[in-house]
Amino acid sequence: MPLWEHWNLTFNDRMPIYRQIILRFNRAFASGEIKPGERIPSIREMSALLKVNTNTIQRVYQEMERDGLIGSKRGTGYFFTEDLSMSEKTRYNLAIESLHRFVEEMRAIGYADKEILDELTLYMKGGSENDADS
Repeated sequence: MPLWEHWNLTFNDRMPIYRQIILRFNRAFASGEIKPGERIPSIREMSALLKVNTNTIQRVYQEMERDGLIGSKRGTGYFFTEDLSMSEKTRYNLAIESLHRFVEEMRAIGYADKEILDELTLYMKGGSENDADS
């Protein structure tokens, strides 16, 4: 059974649904869940699987095709790119976006850059200053 049949997406209101679906595809591709050259369901099939409007999936596929992540082959469907560098590029872009959100959130609650680095270093080592307070 293909992996997207197991996707149980719970959409949030902070991001458009089509962006959330693209993000899920990007994560699956970057992590190797989806292999280069792998076929993905048609727009109608994916719409039914994810229980979203076909126009939403059409937009998802158009954006991913524009970004070079997928391509269509007339009569056979949509396929992820076979360009291996796209997987690494996607992985890198996801990491940068995550770091950006993390740093912005930390700054928003008053952390200075050095404090952010200190907390991150401590966290990566398996601890937290707040663990002692618990």
